Amino acid sequence: MAEADRPALSGLEQLQQLLSGLVPPIPIAVTLDFRLIELDAGRVVFAGTPGLAVYNPIGTVHGGWIAAILDSACGCAVHSGLRPGQAYTSLELKTVFHRALTADVPVRAEGRLVQIGGRAGFAEADLRGLDGTLYATATSTCLVIQPR
Repeated sequence: MAEADRPALSGLEQLQQLLSGLVPPIPIAVTLDFRLIELDAGRVVFAGTPGLAVYNPIGTVHGGWIAAILDSACGCAVHSGLRPGQAYTSLELKTVFHRALTADVPVRAEGRLVQIGGRAGFAEADLRGLDGTLYATATSTCLVIQPR
């Protein structure tokens, strides 16, 4: 789809195209090896399995990888609530690390839209192992940008 056609789509429609493979994957998700796997209005799920390439010096997954997947989940939850022509940008992300994450542990980051208005969107997300273990949570505030 041409970039000029995208503003005619809602945020949910744009994400549906991403999930279906009609548009290229999110570059940061490709770089950090996670992907969008589920999508509903106000809810998204990313999945990934961190490897040794994202380890920190103390031998666990770097907090930046965890924050990135949670930021994507929060941001895309807000994105799913955008009307055609609207955009958003993250204003803040608060991440809480509940326990250490190690390589080769598959995780899911579920993001939920808490509220969206004409100026701001609020979302939350949690990062869990497939067994339900909670590794981290996040909250995010996004600036909603109106069409010109």
